[in-house]
Amino acid sequence: MGTYIKSVAAFFRKETVLCIAALLAVISMVFVPPDSGYAEYIDWDTLALLFSLMAVMKGFQKAGLCIWFGNRLLERAASTRKMLLVLVFLPFICSMFITNDVALITFVPFGLTVLHMAGQKRMVIRLVVLQTVAANLGSMLTPMGNPQNLYIYGQSGMGFGELCGVMAPYVLFAGICLLVLVLFGKGEQVEAEPVEVTLGKPWEMVSCTVGFILCLLGIFGWIPPLAIAAITALFLLYADKRLLLGVDYSLLGTFIAFFLFVGNIGRLESFKDFLVSILAGQEELVSILASQVISNVPAALLLSGFTDNWKALLIGCNLGGLGTLIASMASLISYKMVAKDYPELRKKYLLQFTVCNIGLLGLLMLMSFLLA
Repeated sequence: MGTYIKSVAAFFRKETVLCIAALLAVISMVFVPPDSGYAEYIDWDTLALLFSLMAVMKGFQKAGLCIWFGNRLLERAASTRKMLLVLVFLPFICSMFITNDVALITFVPFGLTVLHMAGQKRMVIRLVVLQTVAANLGSMLTPMGNPQNLYIYGQSGMGFGELCGVMAPYVLFAGICLLVLVLFGKGEQVEAEPVEVTLGKPWEMVSCTVGFILCLLGIFGWIPPLAIAAITALFLLYADKRLLLGVDYSLLGTFIAFFLFVGNIGRLESFKDFLVSILAGQEELVSILASQVISNVPAALLLSGFTDNWKALLIGCNLGGLGTLIASMASLISYKMVAKDYPELRKKYLLQFTVCNIGLLGLLMLMSFLLA
């Protein structure tokens, strides 16, 4: 019995958001018993695209393409400033195409290895904080940058260029802020050793590229997303079952649970009226505040059922990824890596992470106010 309880507790710690989402879905079923209307809650196209993108990005990560690209850039880094510039802007740029969580899973270990080889352990906290912020900020630009963008893109009817246009000023300003933070402080001469990496086989590169092109065609509405997901699953079932098993199914499960929860509470008139009343004219602010508590992906799923102000919801949920450690679940990836490799730095990391995030959130909220 004790072992079972420990296993459940460990699963809850690992998949906290999924467990909370599932609990909310079950509770909502008490008030709205399952019926035929449940089938209409779930956005299968978003889930299909999310699954396909995650599988493709796992493939690129396994093939070592990002690390290889980073090595080529690091060959030109002759100082700590240049090294930091490369290591921070790699996740900033790449997260626009490979999602913020994949960018952090790829480049945080890469950055820590580079620091170790260059004898710059003192820069660990600064680097990982900036990499995390960079991934969350860069991913704001495109529909495939993060799950909430993909969801809002599918639900709102925005065009690809329109969504990018809404977020472009914020991403540009965020990039300037990152540049200032990277260049701040004294630089030292350093020789950054390349990280050893073996590129995947040519067929792996080709298949990942084809998969990514298919995902783009799905995003642009030229191929049904469900067909892309089916092709991806069948190909991996034949070519790489391990990669298929490595897809983040907990995120997909979280989406399904929140779809059920949001669908059910949307049928409760009193709760629906309450949410509509607090959202009216305050979509961006409410999205930012909600993200600090439940993270920005669940915030987007929850609030989207009660407003049609998609632009404000998009901006609010993206800016809401800054702030607390759980504002963007991708931020937990970096924290877990630091906590595992440098447990003595946990408190200091949390302090610097929070200060940096709140500062940038304040600047971007000010910018939003001036642009309104």
